[in-house]
Amino acid sequence: MPKIKSAIKRVKTSEKSYLRNISYKSKIKSNIKKFNLALLEKNKEETNKYFKDSVLFLDKSVNKGILPKNTASRKKSRLAKKLNVLIISTPQTEIEKTTKAEKKPKVKEIIKTTEKTETKSE
Repeated sequence: MPKIKSAIKRVKTSEKSYLRNISYKSKIKSNIKKFNLALLEKNKEETNKYFKDSVLFLDKSVNKGILPKNTASRKKSRLAKKLNVLIISTPQTEIEKTTKAEKKPKVKEIIKTTEKTETKSE
């Protein structure tokens, strides 16, 4: 144990950050595991949900300085590849149903024509 006051404080703060980092990394790992399980079950809704959550956690961890930028980028890339395999392996008709946005009926636009009256300037 250090004897200098600033070193004692540093030990305390490093312990806090260590615990925070461990818990955050645990959240990331558990979320990726849930993503992989949903991927094995071929459940698209859950897979998309866990993919978005995992990417969100990875981005936040980079901003907080928990993970390096390239590490998070690599993990996101690997998750995206797995997600693309799921999307490509499904029949085309199902993809079209899920990707097409529902078209809203267009409201008829009423064009008002205004008649310009010509005034004679004298």
